[in-house]
Amino acid sequence: MKLLFYRYGSIAEPDCIAGFEELGFTVLQMTEEITDKNIAGDRFVKNVSAFLDKNNVQFVFTINFFPLMAEVCRIYHLPYLCWTVDSPVMELFSDALCYETNHIFVFDRGSMELIEHRNPGHIHHLPLACNPKERREVIDRASSAQAKKFSSAISFVGSLYTEKNPYARLSATFSYMEGYFRGLIEAQRRVYGAFFLEELLTDEMTAEFKSRFHGFYESPYPGILTDRYTLANLYLGSMLTVLDRDELVKRLSEKFELALYTGSDTSSYPKAKNGGLVKSLTEMPLVFRHSKINLNTTTRPIRTGLPLRIFDILSAGGFCLTNWQNELGEELVPGVHLDTYGSMDELEEKCAWYLSHEKERQEIAENGFAYVSEHCTYPIRITRMLEMAFHV
Repeated sequence: MKLLFYRYGSIAEPDCIAGFEELGFTVLQMTEEITDKNIAGDRFVKNVSAFLDKNNVQFVFTINFFPLMAEVCRIYHLPYLCWTVDSPVMELFSDALCYETNHIFVFDRGSMELIEHRNPGHIHHLPLACNPKERREVIDRASSAQAKKFSSAISFVGSLYTEKNPYARLSATFSYMEGYFRGLIEAQRRVYGAFFLEELLTDEMTAEFKSRFHGFYESPYPGILTDRYTLANLYLGSMLTVLDRDELVKRLSEKFELALYTGSDTSSYPKAKNGGLVKSLTEMPLVFRHSKINLNTTTRPIRTGLPLRIFDILSAGGFCLTNWQNELGEELVPGVHLDTYGSMDELEEKCAWYLSHEKERQEIAENGFAYVSEHCTYPIRITRMLEMAFHV
């Protein structure tokens, strides 16, 4: 059975391809967009159509949702499956979501619930996955020098979002309204497990922000994406993530040995070690395995779900300390497979406790690895995906 896997360079693509192949699929790949991010829409359609004319595939798959791919698959009467790994995915609000040939799998249930009414029976919730076999092989092959290089008391792998924060481009002042936005952001920062920014924005406030923000995001696709959703998730949500990670790094680096593996500017954190960017398949597992505590702080537009970082940490046999998310406990049990924090004070306390309780920390890491190895691999998730899409 053949499928077309259209790629754009997501970190999840290699493991997902390996998962399909382990299940016996022949995976044909289109990879042009990995190196050319400016493929025009007409060229995209032409290239995919030419590929489908030459190759007999049973369905098309992408990480995240491509409206133009949905259009092509509708024309070819070909099932189109996709699996989100990010949030927000603005394309999910396009009208192309509604085609009968689509089967959309959303890792974040809170985001899925916003759109499932638009294509009943074709929009599904599916948590993310991991590849523990490959991670274990990378760790076993590593030299003692490599293990030492990536060892630390506490580590965080990922962007600090300062370079990804469009809110920072806001140049015009809002007077009282800017203060209101700041108040909303600070209120949301104190709450894990609920995302309420969009509900507290008015159309008037949103229009005012949009009028003062050059280049406010406009979807190129017809659909139901609102400016209020865009403001709450793309702009205020990004600012929230910047503030969350800034406070986390400042507080922990003052009290503990903290290693950051990021391309973000870390000059404001002189006590934190910046190890730079790490290769996701060959170096990141070594960080997770050889750090005593691996931090996850979830971007706020992920409303309920568990980001890929959690599964990557656990599949490398690392100990994970993460902020609370509402989907925690549906599979992973805090205190058994990983642990959670609900405030920065609690995060500090748990870091200190786990650094001085090695036995408990290692036992949780072993439990987490065993659980994801048995229940959360790509073949397991993909099998569930195919069951939901094709009722097999």
